[in-house]
Amino acid sequence: MRIWMNLSLVAALAGLGACARLPHPRAEVCPDTSFQIYFEPDSATLTDEGLAVVATAAAGARSCRVDGVQVLGLADAAGSPQANLALSQARAAAVSRALAANGLPAARFDEVAAGQAGAVTPAGDLRPLRRRVDVTLALSPSR
Repeated sequence: MRIWMNLSLVAALAGLGACARLPHPRAEVCPDTSFQIYFEPDSATLTDEGLAVVATAAAGARSCRVDGVQVLGLADAAGSPQANLALSQARAAAVSRALAANGLPAARFDEVAAGQAGAVTPAGDLRPLRRRVDVTLALSPSR
């Protein structure tokens, strides 16, 4: 009887050892990602640094399903409100084109331009770092 129990225990442990060696599916991690692309004054042309940020973000999203892309163009308060709105639209469009060129599905883009709205604090101070586009990638694991 004792030998039978020991053999049963050895067989059970051997079976558990085999389970431990089975590959476990790795859970794909696809958190939402946000980043900013900065521009030179009065420009909607992406800098080399901006292009590198876009390429890195797009590469990080390739193994995920892209549920949506929020692209928000901003401008500072230098110039007329109409010119700043047009500039923020051009910046958002330039980033959207770069994202699409790097493989993100353009159909999922939500492009918005804010112009200079919010470029001045309530105290009247200018916010100079508004020459940018804010991007949020809504990602989930691909099926």
